[in-house]
Amino acid sequence: MNNALTQELSLPPKMDPEAVRIVALGGLGEVGRNMTVFEYHGKILIVDAGVLFPEEEQPGVDLILPDFSYLDDRLDDIVGLVLTHGHEDHIGAVPYLLKRKPDIPILGSKLTIALIEAKLKEHRIKAVTRVVKAGDTDQLGPFDLEFVAVNHSIPDALAVFIRTGAGNILHTGDFKMDQLPLDGRITDLRAFARLGEEGVDLFMTDSTNAEVPGFTALEKDIGPVLENLFGHAERRIIVASFSSHVHRVQQVLDAASAHGRKVALVGRSMVRNMKIAADLGYLHVPQGVLIDIKDVDDLPDDQVVLMCTGSQGEPMAALSRMANRNHRIEVGDGDTVILASSLIPGNENSVFKVINGLMKLGAKVISKADAKVHVSGHASGGELLYCYNIVQPRGVMPVHGEWRHLLANARHAEATGVDPDNIVLADDGWVVDLKDGHAEVVGAVDCNYVFVDGSSVGEITEADLKDRLVLAGEGFVTIFLAVDSQTKTVIAGPEIHARGVAESDDVFDSIIPKVTKAIEEALESGTTDQYQLQQVVRRTVGRWVSSKLRRKPMIVPMVVIV
Repeated sequence: MNNALTQELSLPPKMDPEAVRIVALGGLGEVGRNMTVFEYHGKILIVDAGVLFPEEEQPGVDLILPDFSYLDDRLDDIVGLVLTHGHEDHIGAVPYLLKRKPDIPILGSKLTIALIEAKLKEHRIKAVTRVVKAGDTDQLGPFDLEFVAVNHSIPDALAVFIRTGAGNILHTGDFKMDQLPLDGRITDLRAFARLGEEGVDLFMTDSTNAEVPGFTALEKDIGPVLENLFGHAERRIIVASFSSHVHRVQQVLDAASAHGRKVALVGRSMVRNMKIAADLGYLHVPQGVLIDIKDVDDLPDDQVVLMCTGSQGEPMAALSRMANRNHRIEVGDGDTVILASSLIPGNENSVFKVINGLMKLGAKVISKADAKVHVSGHASGGELLYCYNIVQPRGVMPVHGEWRHLLANARHAEATGVDPDNIVLADDGWVVDLKDGHAEVVGAVDCNYVFVDGSSVGEITEADLKDRLVLAGEGFVTIFLAVDSQTKTVIAGPEIHARGVAESDDVFDSIIPKVTKAIEEALESGTTDQYQLQQVVRRTVGRWVSSKLRRKPMIVPMVVIV
């Protein structure tokens, strides 16, 4: 396999004018932040621009964006942005990209464009959008595009076929091969076969479930399970799902209608997305089933269903707030909570924390592990094998997944006869050149995490996050003192205050003479620089805290020179 992990990658060479350059700015080695840049004849096409949600070791961070710096001096060369579907990990970063260049044309299906326009409206951005559908072709600069229907956990998902003089690329986006989907829209394998006959030089395939053998279960199997659970529930039912999972919301509405219950949508994104889906005809709401959350308290508990966000344990989402008793909906004994989602890698602890919190409140929690309340939106190993055999690509570049997923996907490709030399395993920022139908890694560009932290974008660094973790885990110590540079003596302090380190500041009394002595010795030796004196204090206190208290807190010295 074409894998550059074993070698140091340098900056890529000057681009061959007859090659297509492919740079993933996110989505490789991670589940989220999907964004791929294609460059050909001096023009740039982007497929998706999504976000990654932070993990526990990134406290305070709201979102993680792709690193747009690669494009900063090439913004005028961008001919368009293709969105494969409307999930946050594929569209969430679009507003931040458009703040750099608002007039980038955005292409996507009817539902995808409606979702991104609603998101951009919140950011006060008026975008140039174009609705495309399966079977449509389009020309963006030197890129000849064709769109193919694929089945996913959100309606109206598309794969994109990119024709260039250097080779043809088929990017699946997220997909699976549900043969009996709720909306009747299957992954168009006939189109895949036709494009395969034309020649697919690089097949960029969804790797999320590549490790899972066999085939993904059918969405239609979820409906009867939900109806059965609804029939046995004695009090309120709370169902948590992704805010864009139209099919699951439809099944909840149908199950509620069958059992005489009313449904209230909880969570701003859930309400917004489902209104859009209903207005466009993707969601069919039974008469009188949907109610406003304000009316929930007027109904008996056995007539209420709450459809909410927070299935991944997001701290500010509705379900997490219910588990923490920080929501207007109070979960109690006899309530049934259904987690209708898969665990995204990295979210396990957050989800288990929410489950434990709900169980403490007396709720019965049902997840995918207990009953068939969710099926994945991503192709399993068997489906990938089918696709490889149907398309028969010359080369393969697994996308959308952690390294273990990418590697499993690559093995499927190899098993179906793809030449290992034509299988490209890449990471974020790695540069892949496709020429004469052959792709290989030629270098790498800077591709860092860009953190959205409150109102700041890209200002928080890894060092800042490390400081936050130290503060959270080890506490901090402040030391104040004043010195006379003439007499070379300490004239005030040291005053030591600690938070999160020990029971009281009294434990530091024994270190005060040592700090005073260290400072006076430094002054005697001719040290008068404020920063150097503060470093003396930091080292002295740090050694003592480490040896006596077995802690490594953040130490903040303040030395005033008079």
